[in-house]
Amino acid sequence: MYGGVAWTLTLAVLTSGREQPAESRVISSPDYFPQDYNGGVEFKYHDYEDMTKFLRTTSSRYPNLTALYSIGKSVQGRDLWVMVVSSSPYEHMIGKPDVKYVANMHGNEAVGRELMLHLIQYLVNSYNDDPYIKWLLDNTRIHILPSMNPDGFEVAREGQCEGGQGRYNARGFDLNRNFPDYFKQNNKRGQPETDAVKEWTSKIQFVLSGGLHGGALVASYPFDNTPNSMFQSYSSSPSLTPDEDVFKHLSLVYSQNHPTMHKGRACKAGSPAFQDGITNGAAWYPLTGGMQDFNYVWYGCMEITLELSCCKYPPESDLKKYWDDNRLPLVKFLAEAHRGVQGFVLDENNSPIEKASLKIKSRDVGFQTTKYGEFWRILLPGVYKLEVYADGYSPREIDFMVVEQHPTLLNVTLFPAKVSNGHVQAPFKQDKIKLTTLRLSFQGNHKYINKDFYFPTN
Repeated sequence: MYGGVAWTLTLAVLTSGREQPAESRVISSPDYFPQDYNGGVEFKYHDYEDMTKFLRTTSSRYPNLTALYSIGKSVQGRDLWVMVVSSSPYEHMIGKPDVKYVANMHGNEAVGRELMLHLIQYLVNSYNDDPYIKWLLDNTRIHILPSMNPDGFEVAREGQCEGGQGRYNARGFDLNRNFPDYFKQNNKRGQPETDAVKEWTSKIQFVLSGGLHGGALVASYPFDNTPNSMFQSYSSSPSLTPDEDVFKHLSLVYSQNHPTMHKGRACKAGSPAFQDGITNGAAWYPLTGGMQDFNYVWYGCMEITLELSCCKYPPESDLKKYWDDNRLPLVKFLAEAHRGVQGFVLDENNSPIEKASLKIKSRDVGFQTTKYGEFWRILLPGVYKLEVYADGYSPREIDFMVVEQHPTLLNVTLFPAKVSNGHVQAPFKQDKIKLTTLRLSFQGNHKYINKDFYFPTN
């Protein structure tokens, strides 16, 4: 009892049907994935019409594994298509994290766009035969935006490894300089493509994200900007987040599963080399208005930038090699959404508390619960404190542990704050509890069909 109010808390290691198969914890070799597999997608560049046809056809052929929707339109009216790949493509199932890939933000960086089409086909074709892929799709909702800048791609030219033709949207804006910025006010006029992505990320609570680019071979992580930008004094020095350990780990998951990225070689003479194939964004070069900083600061989504090719728009004859190099890291990266802590924030009636604010102590970038009270946070093994706040409830601070093999399940029950003389009294209480292994028990069959976006008819 505390202040006349009882509270309950469950801390658990997830051991139910969402447990990863043994293969997912030990496999690190590309040999696990068939080397001659291309899923039937041609190794060629798909223009907007071809890409749309592929996405519609795939959605029709795999209605139980895919859902195609548009988050908006480009300046020239092209749909910004997103394909969900999951065993529950139209429904958010409780406890199932949403993750995303965003490619072709710069229209002339074309490799990522094609890799996303191959990834979609690979996932749906492998679902019934590959236990790793089946586990991933049964326990994750994967949203893939193959082209954030379809207008730019239409004017870009194959074989142009450098230069800016097609980089910008149809109004001449760099979309990776067009997001709100944590360090410096971004006065650039918002563009339809970035506005669509901002609305998308505000409606779906993504846990993990990768932005696919070209022109280098490295995994880059936040912050991209630096406090020095406020004083117009840009310098290539690290600008570290409170989650530096997690971002380095996520970047290494990609680079170390890539056959050459982890070697950190420079693309050409005069270009930088990157130790282990990763870098802090600002340490490479600082920028204002980047997408990965926006995802992290505004919505608590752990996003990194994946530079996948030294040549921005290489010949299509090279596409098979890029797919072979990136197939394994693309899949392994998505599985990292199941690392760390996840759970629910509930009230005394076992009802979910929406938009409760959470923060890992000493890590000042927070995150929130979904409408169903769910939360996720990617963390490395260790002992942490979770701070939980919600309007009208007494806040909590809870010790918990993260282990390597499984996500830790942490269910928090909040109780109403006391009201005295018209003022809410919400004393902060630190609770240290014994770590136990339990099974998740959550009442109710909650699911929803997201109606905020346009779903096409085939």
